[in-house]
Amino acid sequence: MSQPSWQPWQGKDESPYGPGRDGPAAGSWSGAQAPVARPWPGYAAAQPVGSAMLASHADRERAVDVLRAGYGEGRLEKSEFDKRVERAYAARTVGELALLVADLPLGPVPQPAPFSAVPRTFLPAPRPRANGKAVGAAVCGLLCVPTFGFTGIPAVILGHTARAEIERTGESGDGLALTGLVFGWLSIAAWSILMTLMVAVGLASG
Repeated sequence: MSQPSWQPWQGKDESPYGPGRDGPAAGSWSGAQAPVARPWPGYAAAQPVGSAMLASHADRERAVDVLRAGYGEGRLEKSEFDKRVERAYAARTVGELALLVADLPLGPVPQPAPFSAVPRTFLPAPRPRANGKAVGAAVCGLLCVPTFGFTGIPAVILGHTARAEIERTGESGDGLALTGLVFGWLSIAAWSILMTLMVAVGLASG
């Protein structure tokens, strides 16, 4: 048996059974109120179809928003969408609005956002790793002061080796290597001057 094309959201004048009639099942609805899913949040969970609560402007706008979402997703044709919107703005009760959106989801169905990789041009440049020997040269150079220059030679050796590796590998730490070289050569120069003076004093006293 084929079902009539009339829908609950349509007016009685559009019923295929004639103006003012809701169809054969209309009589069975009298005296019974079947619950319908809420078309929008903010109302009690058990909202009856024939609710006599008067609709506010905000209620009508929320119902129209649901209709717009359904139309945008292709659930409604243009003519049907226009009729429902017109009836939504003319609705007097919440129950009439519930019938207009009862067969639609409560809002736009979330769509997965398209993933697009960021071009490498806009990615931050990775920071190069600091050369280990450059760090060692800086440490030995700074220790020349408390050790009276005994770590100067290791600082110079590590500094020159680190600069050669940095130029070859592109690592960072050239400033650390220079720090070790400066302190290392200063300590070596200080010890050289001290040894020269000691030898001169020894020869003069001998």
